[in-house]
Amino acid sequence: MIGEAGYSLPPCMNLQALVEAGAAIHVVDDDEAVRHGIALLLASVGLPVVTHTSGIAFLHALPAIQEDRISCVLTDIRMPGLDGIALLRRLRSSGFARPVIVMTAHGDIATAVQAMKAGAADFIEKPFDDAVLLEVIEAALTGFAAGHPDLPDDTQTAAHPEILDAARRIAELSAREREVLDRLVAGKPNKLVAHELGISQPTAEVHRARMMTRLGVRSLAEAVRLAVRAELAGVGPAPPAPEHDGCPGC
Repeated sequence: MIGEAGYSLPPCMNLQALVEAGAAIHVVDDDEAVRHGIALLLASVGLPVVTHTSGIAFLHALPAIQEDRISCVLTDIRMPGLDGIALLRRLRSSGFARPVIVMTAHGDIATAVQAMKAGAADFIEKPFDDAVLLEVIEAALTGFAAGHPDLPDDTQTAAHPEILDAARRIAELSAREREVLDRLVAGKPNKLVAHELGISQPTAEVHRARMMTRLGVRSLAEAVRLAVRAELAGVGPAPPAPEHDGCPGC
């Protein structure tokens, strides 16, 4: 639950050290309950936070804020006036370099992919647990502190270690697993994936499970991140899988 009272950081987290002195996490969401809950959570673990009611409100406030006073931005995707994708693009076009994390609706993978390609450091699906949100923020701040560029950026290169690692892991998938991954990244449900590949839904789910195991990820969101990074290294869509003799529906 967002903003659960008495939350404490897991021993492995070092979020307070990652937030620069005088900097704050800026939360942009038109839902007052969400803003309040996230603010409570971040404050409960000693993190400074500033909230904004909309993307437009954040942009209006930005000129008065030095960029080094912003540790990262956590923004909702679906907001009236200026949605999260448009906000992200404006920030990146203006040269804003701090990590931007987007909050998407559960299962809205296509939008999450769009956000990452527009320059989001990461995404998180609503509803989310406190620990998951803190982990995502920690990863974004750690990456920024280490000089890892967000995706994509003019300074981004296919030789970046994280991109090379993603390309290697994606390349280890079978042709069928790649076909399944490509369709899941496009936001297609298992039923439609199965229909397009001419296989049964249970078989599609088996390929999905094997794909995630081979990639070493626990969620589809993690697989999506890898797929987007691999694309930057020139790993395109999978070729059609060969027919499997004696294995109908594979």
